[in-house]
Parts: sequence; C-alpha cells; structure tokens
Amino acid sequence: MRVAIRGFGELLITIGVVLLLFAGYQLWWTNVRSQAASARNTELIIETWQAAPAAPSSPTAEPTAGEGIALMTIPRIGDDVTDEPVLEGVSLDVLAQGLGHYPNTALPGETGNFAVAGHRATNGEPLRNIDQLQIGDLIYVQTQESWFVYRLFRDQIVTPNDDWVVSVRPFPEEPAISNRLLTITTCHPRWGSTERWIWWGDLIAATPKSAGAPVMAV
Repeated sequence: MRVAIRGFGELLITIGVVLLLFAGYQLWWTNVRSQAASARNTELIIETWQAAPAAPSSPTAEPTAGEGIALMTIPRIGDDVTDEPVLEGVSLDVLAQGLGHYPNTALPGETGNFAVAGHRATNGEPLRNIDQLQIGDLIYVQTQESWFVYRLFRDQIVTPNDDWVVSVRPFPEEPAISNRLLTITTCHPRWGSTERWIWWGDLIAATPKSAGAPVMAV
C-alpha cells in the first residue's frame, strides 16, 4: 500500500514539474523568442526600405504572407508597441513575430479598413496593455513612403465570430466617420480567447517621409 502511495506521489510530482516547465515556456520563453523575432523584423523592414527607395508614382503591390509592410507605434503603451513590425497575415507563425495585417483589408492610409491583430499574452504580447488605451489616443504607422496618424474613437468587446469589425465600413450608420480606418484586434480576457477586444481609429494625418517624422504624442 505504501509503495502504491509513494508511486502515486512521485507521479504527481513529475506531472507538477512538467506543468511548471510548460508554464515557464509559455510565459517566458515564447516572449523572449518572439521579441527577438520582432526586433529582427523591424531591422529588416528598415533595411529593405533603405536599400530600395520607393517610387511614389508606382502602384502598390499586394504583400505576400509574412512580408513586413509597416511599423506601428502606440505612445500610450510605450515600449510594448514602438516601431513594432506589421507583417502580412494573421497566422500563429506571423503573430509570433509582430503584429499581423488581415489579408484583404486596406493597407496603411488607404481607403477602407487597415486591420491588424496581435497577441495580448505570450508570444511577445505586444498588446498586453490594450486595456490602458483611451479614446483620443494617437497611433502612428510608418510605411516606406509615408507617415500616417490615426486617432482612436471607439472600442468594443465582441465574440470571435464578429468578422464585421474588420469590414470596410463597420459603422455605416455613422457617415461622419472617415473612410480610412484602423482596427486593432486582440484576445479578451488577457489569459483567454473567448472574446476579442477591438479598437478603432480614424485617419487624421498623412505626410510623406520627406517631410520628416511627426512629433509623437499620446
């Protein structure tokens, strides 16, 4: 009987150790790995822009999966999203390397809805502090040619099936809202995925890179 009890106890200890290791992997190592990948992508995007100057008059080619298309800065949440790479696609692999751009939504500054997604917990968790955002906060998006500034005007918690949040016109009943939107999506609650937290922003400024970087404010 004692042997059986001792064996059962050892099994519980082994399970506990495995669970602790898995938790450590999820909570720490995935962040280390993803933040390193994000930093590399930021450097790669900047190097690509510098190596191949844009031709403003040429049409914009559709980005390929995993391609870096922009850098995003959200002053309200500081270092979490400062020159954060925005990559094409929202697969788990892409979201482990930065923010992801929903395919078939607008590109930065374009007419329509420029929609992005990001992790709120583990895998770099760039949007872990999305709960700190406020209406009126400014979001800065840098592309090869331009700077775009969006002002947040609304947030909402929805179900994962609410695809309308990234539609071209999510608020057709409000004509005063710009036809150039930004949508940011992430999981809610932070350590779950039963819902989605959504923020929308309105494009308020667009300037060419040649005019210099904007003075950033919250």
